[in-house]
Formats: sequence, structure tokens, C-alpha cells
Amino acid sequence: MSENDHGPDDYCPIGATRPPEADGPPYAECVLCREPTEYPESYKGITLCPACEWQEAQRTSCSG
Repeated sequence: MSENDHGPDDYCPIGATRPPEADGPPYAECVLCREPTEYPESYKGITLCPACEWQEAQRTSCSG
């Protein structure tokens, strides 16, 4: 591999892990819009609803 060759894992390294999905209510609320998320209320950390999670991914994605 030369200096300019990049593997599929070389771009946008993100070490974030997703919180566990909840089996049922109560659900944690989104930290941005306060809508229910798919994560358990007991999860400690930042939780986003699917819409805000998608928007955040778009906002922070690499433009290559």
C-alpha cells in the first residue's frame, strides 16, 4: 500500500457505541427534541431519537 492508498476503515473513525435498545417503556427522551427514543430510560448518557440521530449523523459526516 502506498501513502495515498486508504482502506475502508481509514475514513471518519468514530469510536462511539450505541446504547442498548429498550425492551419496552419507559423510554429515554431525546436530548435535543424531548421525543421518546428507542433506548431505556435507565441509560446514562446522550440519547437521540431516530430523527435527531439521523440529522446528527448528516451534520457530522465526512465529506471525503
